[in-house]
Amino acid sequence: GAFCHSMMQSGWQVTGLEPDGEARKIASQKFDLPLKEIENFYHLKSSSFDAITLWHVLEHVHDLKGYFKQFSLLLKSSGRLVIAVPNYTSHDAKKYGKYWAAYDVPRHLHHFSPKSMEALLQANGFVLEAIRPMWFDSFYVSMLSEKYKHGNNRFLSALLEGFVSNAYAIVNRKKCSSIIYIIKKK
Repeated sequence: GAFCHSMMQSGWQVTGLEPDGEARKIASQKFDLPLKEIENFYHLKSSSFDAITLWHVLEHVHDLKGYFKQFSLLLKSSGRLVIAVPNYTSHDAKKYGKYWAAYDVPRHLHHFSPKSMEALLQANGFVLEAIRPMWFDSFYVSMLSEKYKHGNNRFLSALLEGFVSNAYAIVNRKKCSSIIYIIKKK
């Protein structure tokens, strides 16, 4: 509920969906924010959203086509879809290989690259407007990956790898460990 609360504090009218009951309870207690169950996604009012955000959510979705159809119905014509997902073509993904924490199998059902995201958007009536790097994800993912690969926390190695991965992404933002995609309807 932290993101929804922050958006409300900034003046946005917010509808938050959360599949986890415990997370909904915490949002209610901490922010007095009534998040709804994910089942409400298909019952929201059409053309009523200026923005829909998914922060590391899309990789968990079973029905991508159904979700994109619903996004199209829910967004106003001038609305934007903002999706953040890990990027399996990043330097840290290549460095850690099967130990790359953002693969997160079996919880992550899909893995995205900028090219595959653009194809997904095109196939579902959307256009990529911009990308933004998530600079801190390379450090977090590298810390987890170091632990998966070596069985212990190797903070300095992870920190160095996060910096190296971000150095590649400075040259080409499509190589960032995680990417925010800003999307509009065709």
